[in-house]
Amino acid sequence: MSTGPLVVLVGPMGSGKSTVGALLAERLGAPYRDTDADIVAAEGRPISDIFIEDGEPHFRALERAAVSAALAEHPGVLALGGGAVLDDDTRALLAAHPVVYLSMDVDEAVKRVGLNTARPLLAVNPRRQWRELMEARRHLYTEVARAVVATDERTPEEVAQAVLDALELKDA
Repeated sequence: MSTGPLVVLVGPMGSGKSTVGALLAERLGAPYRDTDADIVAAEGRPISDIFIEDGEPHFRALERAAVSAALAEHPGVLALGGGAVLDDDTRALLAAHPVVYLSMDVDEAVKRVGLNTARPLLAVNPRRQWRELMEARRHLYTEVARAVVATDERTPEEVAQAVLDALELKDA
């Protein structure tokens, strides 16, 4: 019986959750899963379409269900969407898991995510909106995390190693 993920990655869009998550899974010899990908697969359409057609509350309900299912059944490395920590129930569920917050500053976010993006929450004035999202979410990421790993000016491999070190996990 699974006790849940080995590692759960949280953080803002562009922090490297997907890239670092896949690297961690490979290094730990474990499966990788991304709850945003779960939602896209289940709905058969991109997240941006869900936001536009059904609204953010509908997407957040899908996200809450996807995260709950993944935490209960996934034994490997799990990456959550940037806004998953907004939900009280999700944060409560995360308390029982080894969560790492991948942090970065706005300049790094601009480099990685870019200003011309299809991400629905950054459609207008991305730099200002990213800062506002982080002001609303940073304390939530910190609240659920056992460790915080800065990703600024680090390669995905360096970030993956920092996560392993922070959680005292060994490569497979």
